[in-house]
Amino acid sequence: MSWIALSGNDIDWTCPDRFGPDLVSRNQFLIRGSLVIETRLSPHGRPQTLLGYERRHPWTGRISLQAVPGGGVVVVLNQGGSHFHTVIPPESGARTETLRLTFSWDAPARWGRLSVERPESAGFRMIETPPPPPLMLEDIYTMIHRPQLCERDADVLFFAVSDAIEPVGPQPALASNAVIETQHGTKRACDIRKGELVRTLGGSLQPVLKVVQRTVPALGSFQPVRLRAPYLGLVRDVTVAPHQRLVIGGSEVEYIFGHEAVLIPADALSNGFTGLRDTRRSFVQYFQFVLPRHDALLIAGAAFESLYLGRLRRKRALVPATLLADMDRASFPEHVRAGYQVLRPFEAVTLAEARAA
Repeated sequence: MSWIALSGNDIDWTCPDRFGPDLVSRNQFLIRGSLVIETRLSPHGRPQTLLGYERRHPWTGRISLQAVPGGGVVVVLNQGGSHFHTVIPPESGARTETLRLTFSWDAPARWGRLSVERPESAGFRMIETPPPPPLMLEDIYTMIHRPQLCERDADVLFFAVSDAIEPVGPQPALASNAVIETQHGTKRACDIRKGELVRTLGGSLQPVLKVVQRTVPALGSFQPVRLRAPYLGLVRDVTVAPHQRLVIGGSEVEYIFGHEAVLIPADALSNGFTGLRDTRRSFVQYFQFVLPRHDALLIAGAAFESLYLGRLRRKRALVPATLLADMDRASFPEHVRAGYQVLRPFEAVTLAEARAA
């Protein structure tokens, strides 16, 4: 199993296999798991209580997760006589609109981790915490199904609970049915295996060093975007995560923007005609591929960036927390990203309309 609870965008769900039908069955601990919250940050630079709840029975308990200006996070947990407090300080000069925090714990191992990510970038910060107490299933159930008993900031996009230690860092972004050009024709993303050769925008064939896949809540920065043909040269619709970027070149690009090629995040295209937000599901499975050199995959007539790792391999303390934890260090690449201009939403729409005309 993995995700056992989800709340956001009119979804309030708990897994019936983990949450019993009555209070007695839910008065037990989730001894290992992760709590993930994604939120917009206050434009007024104020602290935000993202999620807060206090319980009195069968013993006193408190959960509080707070975001502070600059992207800092404070977590406070009380379970009876056990008190837990940890902080990731704000980043000096950091600017971000959205924050995703992941708090993971393993109570028997007396281990905890708090991570903060900015979904619009590849960066993340992480600390190992003092031993945290486990959460109670009843507390999770109450925060999902009885929001009137909890404190929750209006800017919270979603929160979810998993019974696994959830990874952070570079994330996959292609839907399983994305059709990718390989040495031997097209294949769906879910059918590509390590070692296969994929065709790239640079004109070469590159071997897949690792297939990265993950199932995530289909909300916030994970909510799928369906990019529609024939815009941007697509010959069929392609579904991706909002952070997936397309590499677009051609005469219109050079004429309008003065560059041979530009980057367009899928989120900038979710305007209702070039791309549509998919609100029909609660969870989505994404795939992506690690290549020796950062490039763009050819999918349905357009070019989509492969997974960008930058210099992550040099950050040995961070790699174990990512989806690349089991990757052989000898084959772990360093990526250099081309200095393409990243288009803003109105620029992306202008280019899409020019391409479709």
